[in-house]
Amino acid sequence: MEIDSVRVESSLWIGDKRYRAFLSGWYFCWTEIDERNREKKTISVPVSEVIGVKEGRVEIQPQKRVEDTDLDFTLFYVKRNNKGNSVRAQWSLGRTQFCCPSRGVRDQWITQLQTAIKTHGPSRPHRLLVFINPFGGKKRGKQIFHSLVAPLFELAGISSHVVVTERANQARDYILKKDLTGFDGVICVGGDGMFSELLQGVIGRTQQEAGVSEHDPTVMLQPCDLHIGIIPAGSTDCVCFTTMGINDPVTSTLHIIIGDSQPLDVCSVHYQSTLVRYFVSMVGYGFYGDVLAESERHRWMGPLRYDYSGCMVYLCNRNYPGLVQYLPADSHISSPRDNTRCLSGCRVCSESKERLFPHFDSSSSLYSTHVSQYSSELEGEWVTVEGRFKCISLTCMSSSCPRSPKGLSPSAHLADGTADLILVRETNPLGFLTYLHRHTNTQDQFDLPFVEVHRVKAVRFSLPPGEEEEEEEEEEEEYEAAARDIQASTESMLEDPEKLCCSNIAGHSQQHLAERMERENVSMSRVKRQGFVCGPYCTKPRSVSVWNCDGEILPHTEISCRVHGQLVRLFARGIEDSTKP
Repeated sequence: MEIDSVRVESSLWIGDKRYRAFLSGWYFCWTEIDERNREKKTISVPVSEVIGVKEGRVEIQPQKRVEDTDLDFTLFYVKRNNKGNSVRAQWSLGRTQFCCPSRGVRDQWITQLQTAIKTHGPSRPHRLLVFINPFGGKKRGKQIFHSLVAPLFELAGISSHVVVTERANQARDYILKKDLTGFDGVICVGGDGMFSELLQGVIGRTQQEAGVSEHDPTVMLQPCDLHIGIIPAGSTDCVCFTTMGINDPVTSTLHIIIGDSQPLDVCSVHYQSTLVRYFVSMVGYGFYGDVLAESERHRWMGPLRYDYSGCMVYLCNRNYPGLVQYLPADSHISSPRDNTRCLSGCRVCSESKERLFPHFDSSSSLYSTHVSQYSSELEGEWVTVEGRFKCISLTCMSSSCPRSPKGLSPSAHLADGTADLILVRETNPLGFLTYLHRHTNTQDQFDLPFVEVHRVKAVRFSLPPGEEEEEEEEEEEEYEAAARDIQASTESMLEDPEKLCCSNIAGHSQQHLAERMERENVSMSRVKRQGFVCGPYCTKPRSVSVWNCDGEILPHTEISCRVHGQLVRLFARGIEDSTKP
């Protein structure tokens, strides 16, 4: 069917006001007509953003109500609620009831609108696999889905299979092992931890089916065909905020319904020839790693543990030796200091597809076609930086969140095949506090003498010669103390299971207490090498930190990271610039 073949025009009534309604091409418009037959205000809705059309007078929110009438139909569509911020557009469900002059006219409108939706929304999902984390954030995952998300899915004619997770990595294992035939996407109702599980599962499953070895750091991974959707229900929801500009379950659901598709770069982390994990937000060494390691000792504090641990780590004023090697990206394409924002329809990301996939046939789908096994992206001259660092961060996106609206790297792009490497060298406590504070305001956090940022395609980190051996001698006593702390924490939770339920840990519950104990036992075996932050009273400097990878402590210090451009796709469209019409 041709795009312009759908064409309907008639008079319709909304309440006691008459409108001239018109459906043609990409839009459905209705214009108010006054008593003198003069046109007044016109409302125009893109057909691609129409959620559904129903017979009669229908309400979905706050609860479903249907009044069956012969002359009425109800239109549901995306409504934007801009609240004064130029790039923060919240979506809600728009609803308008139309009254027709006859039943025949009403049936014609419904038929033609439904046909137009199918014509302009071929990528809309029909069946989704939904994972709900009932323990993340404020533990409202199930409530959010059943009260806000499910009614909208039903309105749009989307069926869903729901899995409420009971243990960590259950969603990842399900995606890797179960039959996913017929699903158009996987949805997580949770935070960044739950999203990470889906990310590991979707990428791993795709590489298995394509016969690609994930453990080979040089191989070009197969792009994933299965879309991922995020319904924010966690504590931070950084990935959702960065890709949509807001953490709002209804906004995310509407993006999923209309089939928005946003490609996303993913970074792989390898230790020698072994894959450790994938991430899209951040991997951080030094300050960010220490904060996470310290917070593990204070889970009983809930989300407050991160603020407390941050203060303790800051007071320790530690810095770490390191050898960083990176492969620079083409500075002529973009720069982390160019003061641009990656918004919906970003030119840099759009033009990167041809560069990332030079042998791609535009007549076929990139995400259903096998790509070349080996990539030339690792070719080029590596740059080496050695010194002492307060923190080292690598991010594939701006990593913004409500507490840091600009994020770690405000000009980072979602899908250009690069990441931003941020090196914060040894400095005084006041200088480092200035750097941290600038993440929360409009000042440039990179405009400091001890901070440098590079747009890169790959990174390697290693310890300078002799540092690892020195660390083992320095932390012999810390190992024994930390081991006792972990043992006491485990025994305390066994005696009082309520503490575990109140710890606000995404994906953790009493049912998998044994898994937590096993992880802590593994951590105990690594304390000798890693050590723990001991607060403002620490006397011995530690020479080795840990890596914080999207909220998980990596088991290795010397790692290599590589960016895989546009490896996955989200049900999103990037942050909309509401200054544009």
